[in-house]
Amino acid sequence: MGIFKSLFGKETEKKEQPIINWIPLTDSKQLDEIIINSSTKYQAIFKHSTRCGISSGVKRQFERQEDTDEVDFYYLDLLSYRSISDEIASRFGILHQSPQLVVFKDGGVVAHGSHYDIMSVKI
Repeated sequence: MGIFKSLFGKETEKKEQPIINWIPLTDSKQLDEIIINSSTKYQAIFKHSTRCGISSGVKRQFERQEDTDEVDFYYLDLLSYRSISDEIASRFGILHQSPQLVVFKDGGVVAHGSHYDIMSVKI
């Protein structure tokens, strides 16, 4: 019996582990790969600012969603790779926001959302 169970009569809950297998997006050349791969499988980019509380909260909520093998999930650390976010904005006509989810299929953007709207983006 653990100390918390003996003190409070129940075991502490285990911290949920993210179920998304993130692919780090660290090079703008990966955007070409994402477009090519989107012809056979959905591709999604999650743009995240590690200094933003809202971004961190949305990321945690998003990670609790059911993962699917039908989507490759890319993680873009905006503090380290802001230039990639800028390229996404100019290439695909999507205003930069954080946090933001951008979904690609068949060579183009099929959905995107920012802040808490990320949770309602349909893939």
